[in-house]
Amino acid sequence: MGDYYCTLKPVYSCPATKLPAGVKLPPGWTLAWHQAATLEAVRDPNIDVIINIALTGDGKSLSAYLDSMQGHSYALGLYPTNELARDQEGQVRRYIEEFQPPGEPRVSRLSGPELEIYAENEGLRKAAALDSRSSNSEILLTNPDIFHYLHRGAYLTLNDTPDKLWNRIDKDFNLFIFDEFHTASAPQIAGIINTMLLIRCTNRQKKFLLMSATPNDRLIERLQAAGFRCRIINPLQERKYQFPDSAGRENELKLQNWRQVSRQISLEFISLEPTAKATETWVKENGNLILRHFQEYPGSKGAIILNSIAAVKRLVPRLRDLLSPHGLVVGENTGLSGKGEKERSLAADLVIGTSTIDVGVDFKINFLIFESADGGNFIQRLGRLGRHDGYERNGEKIAFTNFTAYALVPNFLLERLFLGNHPPLQSGGMYDRPYFHQQISDKYRQINDFEGYYSRWGLVQSCLLDSQLKHITIKKGYASSREEFSTTCQRVFKKSLGKAYGQIKQWNQEWQELSGQKSTSPIVEDAASFRGTSPLQCGLYDLTEAAATDRFKTYDLSGILSNLEIEPITKVEFMRLLEETEKTTGQPIAKGRFNGCLAFMKLRAYREERFNWQFTYAGDLRPLASAWRVQVLTGIQVWQPENYWINEINQLLKKQGLVSYVVRHPVGEVRSRLRLPMHFQIYPMSDRASLHDRTAPYSVAFGQSALLLDTLTHWLKSIGGDIWIS
Repeated sequence: MGDYYCTLKPVYSCPATKLPAGVKLPPGWTLAWHQAATLEAVRDPNIDVIINIALTGDGKSLSAYLDSMQGHSYALGLYPTNELARDQEGQVRRYIEEFQPPGEPRVSRLSGPELEIYAENEGLRKAAALDSRSSNSEILLTNPDIFHYLHRGAYLTLNDTPDKLWNRIDKDFNLFIFDEFHTASAPQIAGIINTMLLIRCTNRQKKFLLMSATPNDRLIERLQAAGFRCRIINPLQERKYQFPDSAGRENELKLQNWRQVSRQISLEFISLEPTAKATETWVKENGNLILRHFQEYPGSKGAIILNSIAAVKRLVPRLRDLLSPHGLVVGENTGLSGKGEKERSLAADLVIGTSTIDVGVDFKINFLIFESADGGNFIQRLGRLGRHDGYERNGEKIAFTNFTAYALVPNFLLERLFLGNHPPLQSGGMYDRPYFHQQISDKYRQINDFEGYYSRWGLVQSCLLDSQLKHITIKKGYASSREEFSTTCQRVFKKSLGKAYGQIKQWNQEWQELSGQKSTSPIVEDAASFRGTSPLQCGLYDLTEAAATDRFKTYDLSGILSNLEIEPITKVEFMRLLEETEKTTGQPIAKGRFNGCLAFMKLRAYREERFNWQFTYAGDLRPLASAWRVQVLTGIQVWQPENYWINEINQLLKKQGLVSYVVRHPVGEVRSRLRLPMHFQIYPMSDRASLHDRTAPYSVAFGQSALLLDTLTHWLKSIGGDIWIS
């Protein structure tokens, strides 16, 4: 071990003292306390919302589907990533095998591309395809994006009634499950609350189960303000966890049927300068440490989780060259990895990935190297380790003998944890998870939660749902529902619907004057969306991808400018390549994601060094920055003089109306002072007077990020030239 390390005690979960009435379990199975408590809350007619905050690895998935396994609830599970939904589909099918519930519930999983391909194959519109899949499923697993948009009429035609899709789907399912709820941002939470209110106001006796690794007191207050009757299942608060520090105590707990949730972990902290390539350099320089672990502990499985897709792409071939001669398989799992590559990575000896693997996927590993962006991200990624005693390969059970993690952290965090007069951690110390997690949360950089988003922007979505309920085709049947919905939304978001309608009207008028189009303002579209629109998204034909059908991808222009070697192509050429691949392979490829792309390119390689660039504006940015509000700007371009194809991008970009928020401070300062999340989309920007300044004096955020930045206006306004934080 290095200079700074500690041991994390194992975690044991309390068994239920008695089974809820009528529950039948497979032979040899027991329930944890929180699983039984969740089922009782699901069945309680006086509870609307159940919030389960059991620790990672403690079987929250079973608590979600336990009533379905008894043949009662029809469940709709919502997962933030398609990888997690795929993982949970396998888990649910295993539950059905074990429980043998009456009627054997039908299980379906649906992502955006799968919905599109299913609709094409069946000759259906997306609305009909979604209706078909959901009506033929007792358990449907999808993502919150589809759930959001089906309630906002995105899949309907002008001739359809607004409730055509959501009315039947909401009635068919009894239980709506939101997994990994703590990963949702403020706009997503606002969207979920609006949808929950719509369901509650137009139906009766519907249940919502929010599964989260951390409690969110403000969310609970907001739900209670909406009139939801909430039950919080918190095993830690109820003393339903034990953290034994000896083998003898562990044996006592096992004899009392306490279940091990997480194994003892040896955790070493590696202090790094907070620079762009520090973690990538460390992994490159410590390849032999990785190899040595596999040699000293045969049968090990490991994961490396980093923040940068480009870093992962550069490291994969290097680690494959190092480990493959020793019979070790290296897998890759990022947002730019093909579907086949992602699926194969789950069985690799070492998987290298980004956030696609740290959200809930159930890895069987005993070796972890990870970097993190903040305290919650640190805890989330560390939670991938120690969940299983071993794994099975070719029918043989392989047991892990130890669990080791290396946390690659900024030097300030290590200093706050281990140094100073009264450090909370001592090198070589042993700690239970709650204490350790609290220290990480307290000492890491605090991230802005954008609490102001709800009152500033939450009602835009409410207005759109309210408009549906007063549509001429359905308003008579929903008169009382609409009154309840509008009253509750105003109470929850602390703003008048009339004021929000007026704001929407103003944005639409401004956009129509700017564009000459009679269409909805992009500001309204961003506020109504779940994750934001993507005006800078580009279509990629990835020549580095082995599988032909996985070569068609999307990626944001900012990442392309920084990290990719590309060749511009036309949309016609891109679609021709796609259609040829479909014919050659006989495999359909979803095309809808490419409809709004700014440009199309061939991806040739990943750069070894990040390229600098900035956005530029031909006019004067001072009045735009002094406006302190979200605006739709045109004429924005990119300055990257060494890039031979940038003029082609600028020809396309300058025509775009971009939802923007401009700040008269450099991007590094804004990020630091406003405590913005690592992947917050804010960029350097110059105008004609400052183009050649050493550091771009302005910052700009686009789309949903612009709306979030707008909620911090009171922090942004300058006094004496400095950002003033109240």
